[in-house]
Amino acid sequence: QVQLVESGGGLVQPGGSLRLSCAASGSIFSLSVLGWYRQAPEKQRELVAFISNVGNTNYADSVKGRFTISRDNTKNTLYLQMNSLKPEDTAVYYCRLSRNGIGYWGQGTLVTVSS
Repeated sequence: QVQLVESGGGLVQPGGSLRLSCAASGSIFSLSVLGWYRQAPEKQRELVAFISNVGNTNYADSVKGRFTISRDNTKNTLYLQMNSLKPEDTAVYYCRLSRNGIGYWGQGTLVTVSS
């Protein structure tokens, strides 16, 4: 059983930064594809970024150049560094772990970008 716990969300002003973390239990972390998703009010959940088990990354166009996804397999932790935040980045952010066709979700952490 895999459990994912996100942290690091909060209220930040436009132009500010936050770093989200996702701590995972279980022994498959290093073998898994990991991703960050977000869901804004009244919108569908969307992919923000993902990182493969060998460290290849991919980003949504809306966050390229501003967000950085990374992983620390020694700590079973996924990160999302978010810089130059905009009001449209406001959403609940979820991490996801995928392995052998099975996906696991965290409970989400709220990021609010507002002055």
